[in-house]
Amino acid sequence: MPALHPLVLGFLVALGVGLLVGIDRERHKGDGLPHHAAGLRTFTLAALLGAVAMAAGEALLLAAAAAVVAGFAGLSYWRARDQDPGLTTETALVLTTLIGGLAIREPTFAAGLGVVAAVLLAARTALHRFTRSVLTDDELRSLLIFAGATVVVLPLLPDHPIGPYGALNLRTVWLVVILVMAVSAAGYIAVRLVGARFGLPLAGFASGFVSSSATIGAMGERARSQPELMRPAVAGAVLSSVATIVQLALLIAAVSLETLRAFWLPLVVSGGAAIVYGGIFTVWALEHRAEDHPTPGNAFSLKTALTFAAILAVILVIAAAAQDWFGETGVLIAASIGGLADTHSAAVSVASLVQEKRIEASMAIVPILAAITANTVTKAAFAITTGGRAFALYVIPGLILMAAAAWAGAFLAGLVKG
Repeated sequence: MPALHPLVLGFLVALGVGLLVGIDRERHKGDGLPHHAAGLRTFTLAALLGAVAMAAGEALLLAAAAAVVAGFAGLSYWRARDQDPGLTTETALVLTTLIGGLAIREPTFAAGLGVVAAVLLAARTALHRFTRSVLTDDELRSLLIFAGATVVVLPLLPDHPIGPYGALNLRTVWLVVILVMAVSAAGYIAVRLVGARFGLPLAGFASGFVSSSATIGAMGERARSQPELMRPAVAGAVLSSVATIVQLALLIAAVSLETLRAFWLPLVVSGGAAIVYGGIFTVWALEHRAEDHPTPGNAFSLKTALTFAAILAVILVIAAAAQDWFGETGVLIAASIGGLADTHSAAVSVASLVQEKRIEASMAIVPILAAITANTVTKAAFAITTGGRAFALYVIPGLILMAAAAWAGAFLAGLVKG
């Protein structure tokens, strides 16, 4: 079958986009008077007008055609401003004209853009309901913060080592912070969509993406105040460590895939141990239901993300200095100290050393394991101080099992020499 001439393909795409967008606008046009001036035929002709303009006179004629259409759209808006103050149809008409012109040069991209435009127009009711009834003010603020951190701050940061010992790459540090916020938001969205019917285990797992130590503390307080929820609280506490392992794998991958390839088995074994241990308590926990919270708060904690960035930066400098002074032993010491505060920042700082070719990937395994072990001590302290003896007796064995599984996975992979 012979291929279509590029010009014919461009006109077909323009025709298709005009029909697709026009069908949606025709459905919203209404009957009788007043009604929208632009419908199926108008949008189809506007798309073809854009295609003809681009084919005949290139960008200059397309600009003129779009200006004429914008003028007619503005006149239509002015005449119907009392009945329909919206600008959706008029804006869509100009956009369809431009997409029709784009189809002559970039038919594939124009087709995709036309579909996106049609979907946005067709989803009017759902989008309005989401923004007015579902999305909360806190969630909107979180979305804006995440967008600013991603598209404003990140491109401005330098992508080269700076600071003492050349240990800091600001773009790498901020990229990890963005990933922390993204993963935390994903856990939040899961709870928001599913609701609280899965109780404390789901809440614990989702909260673990923010801070497993803090989650264990919160679950301990719940277990102390409501002893009947001991098993669900323990499930949530242990499953928060599963989130820690998942997040740890993502963060290491974002910084150094070489380190992840070397450390994947300890992560899998440790996560599997946490899933099995937490699953035992989850079986009982599913019989309990947590209270519903229609507006659960922020999708992530900006303070937590910025604190993570500060801890990560400090540990990167300490690790680089220790490695310069003591070699491999210095990295181990720095990771162990950092792990008491946060496993992720300590592990990421070690992975950064691998990425910067300061150490080999095999040399990063023991420091990361040391960070996991040190953080286990911190979590155990939280379990004892907040949940009391009974809660700690349930949680601490699971934490020890996770740490031991990580070391066992490393030995099985031959990463740690006896």
